[in-house]
Amino acid sequence: MKCVKSLSRFLRNFMSKALDLVKNIATVDQMRQAVAAGLKPERRLKTNSHIHLPPNFSAFETVEQAVTLADEQDVRVLGVSNYYDYRVYDTFAELAGRKNIFPVFGLEIISLVDKYVKDGLRINDPGNPGRMYICGKGITGFASPSLRAAELLGTIRSRDEKRMAEMTAKVNAIFTAAGVAVNISDADVIDMVVKRHKCPKESVTLQERHVAMAFQQKFFDVVKPAGRAAALSKIFNCQYAGKTDNDVAVQGDIRSYLMKAGKPAFVTETFLKFEEAYELILELGGIPCYPTLIDGAKTLCDYERTPEELVAHLKENNIHMAELIPIRNKTDMLGRYVRAMRKADIAVVGGTEHNTLDLLPLEPQCVGGVEVEDDVREIFFEGMCVAAAHQYQRLNGLAGFVNSQGNRNADIKVFADAGAALIAKYFKKYC
Repeated sequence: MKCVKSLSRFLRNFMSKALDLVKNIATVDQMRQAVAAGLKPERRLKTNSHIHLPPNFSAFETVEQAVTLADEQDVRVLGVSNYYDYRVYDTFAELAGRKNIFPVFGLEIISLVDKYVKDGLRINDPGNPGRMYICGKGITGFASPSLRAAELLGTIRSRDEKRMAEMTAKVNAIFTAAGVAVNISDADVIDMVVKRHKCPKESVTLQERHVAMAFQQKFFDVVKPAGRAAALSKIFNCQYAGKTDNDVAVQGDIRSYLMKAGKPAFVTETFLKFEEAYELILELGGIPCYPTLIDGAKTLCDYERTPEELVAHLKENNIHMAELIPIRNKTDMLGRYVRAMRKADIAVVGGTEHNTLDLLPLEPQCVGGVEVEDDVREIFFEGMCVAAAHQYQRLNGLAGFVNSQGNRNADIKVFADAGAALIAKYFKKYC
């Protein structure tokens, strides 16, 4: 993995210019003193803890589009959580500063919990027992990762590249056998991503959605609308009745019929163990954060069956922050879990992902565009203040909300108040 060359320097400059009041915060006691000065935002700010930026599969064509939309929609604290290459964060950091948006840096990792694989227990992936998505928030170690972090990131990238090459070849063979010669390789898919987002080839981490998009686009080029249903019936080995004029729908069906577990183009994934993913987040200076699915699945995953069970699992794994993607959830279910986790002393944040082509509003909403309840939005804002304070602390060589072993250093309110002061000072300087 190549380092993010100027991110650390940019962050230090942007923080030090804006944060005269809190630049000397080194301890929890000093945090309390800064908070006692009474500095905080004049209003609760709109936040989003989790978007994907191109060249990850994203609703956004460019980083500038994402930041501009956040500015237009008054989302003032914005978190990014890309997979496996982070040089795009340079651009994000610079543009966020120009648009008066406080950037929070993160990542997302897919990991495996062996004991849950054996037990058939579903964590936050309803189709794959033992698979756990895990995020890191408030990360600052991208610019100069430790040797261990670089090793783990390299392992992830190499395994991912091998799998996506094999999967692309399998999908191509299926299309060819069905009489649809599209002739697509993984290199062609990477070229598509580079052309779409004008990014360096080496920054591209291919995802299943990229592969599906490449095959859908070429399929639409070579098969006229009248012949698509028959051709897709051969490709999918079924009587296809989907929407043959909808590119997103066909992309989804390519994944569902060909690429998912048990389907003909599926290639077994080789993940980091949960312990390794957790270690990587800490090595990069972040807060391990659990992405909560709840009723985003047809049936609740075993790990999340009740708020109490979920809290117990998180505490067992020394995880002190959780994330929700409200667009997956009904309002009452979202509120029930968020309030329970916060009551159990777990910080909670909310995001949108934007990892499909749907250009959703950037402030999180529940299923059907229903607004998130006001007290839940307060909890989300509090959680992002915690992440902001942690990011600032770690940037200055301090312990942060969690230390290098993942253990808590102080209560949520202390870090949230300090983060609010930090953010307020930033906006006082730049707004």
